[in-house]
Amino acid sequence: MTQLVKVQNFVVSRDGFGAGEDQTLDRPFGHADPGTMFAWAGATASWPNRTDPGGSRGLDDYLTRDFAHNIGAEIMGANKFSPHRGPWQDHDWQGWWGDEPPFHTPVFVLTHHQRPSFTLSDTTFHFVDGDPADALALAKEAARGKDVRIGGGATTIRSFLDADLIDTLHVAVSPVELGHGVPLWKSPDELLDRFHVDVVPSASGVTHHLFWRK
Repeated sequence: MTQLVKVQNFVVSRDGFGAGEDQTLDRPFGHADPGTMFAWAGATASWPNRTDPGGSRGLDDYLTRDFAHNIGAEIMGANKFSPHRGPWQDHDWQGWWGDEPPFHTPVFVLTHHQRPSFTLSDTTFHFVDGDPADALALAKEAARGKDVRIGGGATTIRSFLDADLIDTLHVAVSPVELGHGVPLWKSPDELLDRFHVDVVPSASGVTHHLFWRK
């Protein structure tokens, strides 16, 4: 079977930003409110952090439930892992997710500053100083035949798109407008030279863009 490189459930604002500006320890998405941007997923029956019964079904739920399907490794940018810039000063920082990260696979963090790998539960974080193709080769080997997810942020996804390394891409466009931030695109039409796309509005208010390589 083909080992796919996928972007799943990545959320952007209506004006194309995947995160706001001025990221801090307390605000990993900068001035963007993740509770608003990710409300469509949090409302589903399959949202992994749900503490009460119920939740929506339909396409939003399917995409939320499909997030981990056949994923063997993830690649993320340094700013998805940490708000710190420059050389790692604090190896006690182990990400935003506590002792049980939601990945359950090897994770490769793109960074220009090396630090030792470490494991939390069933997730091992590795730190890679290399280009997208280098990181992808490591992730594919670690995934053992399963697919590789490009987890974000927007700059990292853009770098893999620019290197023509992504096979499928799901972007949920939120009705929120940020005005400025970290852009994924000015328009989804930028990808139509290389991808087919289905655009599916949801009752939750987001519009799902489902791209697959031509």
